[in-house]
Amino acid sequence: MSTPLLEVEDLSLRFGAPGGAVHALDKVGFTLRAGETLGLVGESGSGKSVTALALAGLLDGGAHLQARRLSFQGRDLLAADGRPDAAAWQGLRGRRIGFVFQSPRRALHPLRSIGYQLQQVLRTHRKLSAAEARRAALGWIDRVGLADPERRMKAFAHQLSGGQCQRVMIALALAGEPELLIADEPTTGLDVSTQARVLDLVAGLARERGLATLLITHDLALAAQRCERIAVMHAGQLVETLPAGTLREGAAHPYTRQLLRATPQSVSTLSGLRSVDGALPDLSRNDLPACRFAGRCAQAEARCHTHAPAPTRHGAQHVLRCWVPARARTGGHTDPQPLAIAA
Repeated sequence: MSTPLLEVEDLSLRFGAPGGAVHALDKVGFTLRAGETLGLVGESGSGKSVTALALAGLLDGGAHLQARRLSFQGRDLLAADGRPDAAAWQGLRGRRIGFVFQSPRRALHPLRSIGYQLQQVLRTHRKLSAAEARRAALGWIDRVGLADPERRMKAFAHQLSGGQCQRVMIALALAGEPELLIADEPTTGLDVSTQARVLDLVAGLARERGLATLLITHDLALAAQRCERIAVMHAGQLVETLPAGTLREGAAHPYTRQLLRATPQSVSTLSGLRSVDGALPDLSRNDLPACRFAGRCAQAEARCHTHAPAPTRHGAQHVLRCWVPARARTGGHTDPQPLAIAA
């Protein structure tokens, strides 16, 4: 088996705040191989976006990040003390790692034309001449499906629709020809048909270039449809990773199973839609339970509050952090219903 493109082991993150530190991530770990698509899912506030920012080295000065291992293409991104190596990241952002931000209109420069921004990426990361960068920028505008590239080159973000801004964001992320694409909620605020076109575009370009893709979404059905593996986050902890094809039958963590039960199956069932029990814990607390889902879990035991479960394998690609996974229980749980996945 090939060496993973991205390796993350025991990634922890806290932010300094006036009321005390916010423990945003707790020993997150996963791998991503070239050409693979991994879906990072969970409720809003579960730590998905901050994980993505950490992987791209885009955290601000108030962040304190540490990890046992964080490497890209075998290159260590941490200094000897386990903290981020700024110099190592400098050559990766834009060139080796592309990033599609959650709010493209805000991510685009409001006072610079689309063409200017694309050409800056191309000249900076691919060292093209001005003429070469202009030709390449026109090519990327055409490739992401925007009509009349010459006119779009002169446009500004406020002159484009949400879907058009997202296409420009994808072009900016891929113009440097990266090996890894991080797409943070790439369809936020888009209508259903535009969402499908944007996701098809990302998937097509990823296949064309052999890209590894980290797709961040709160939509479990979308992740099951678009990804090969799914990693489930809750309150800054990665609780379960498994193949997308086994999600419905194989999910063993109580949080994953609650997410499945909360996924609408059809319009007719919306009136009976279930939510995940309880609420996310306050991550500024100093007395957080060892398993941060313990306070919401009907099957929680005393050790769930005091001792963090170690990651355990339940198959070649199934990793779980839970003291009492579904298979170990006797009755009392309801099997998740099938996901409504479009053909």
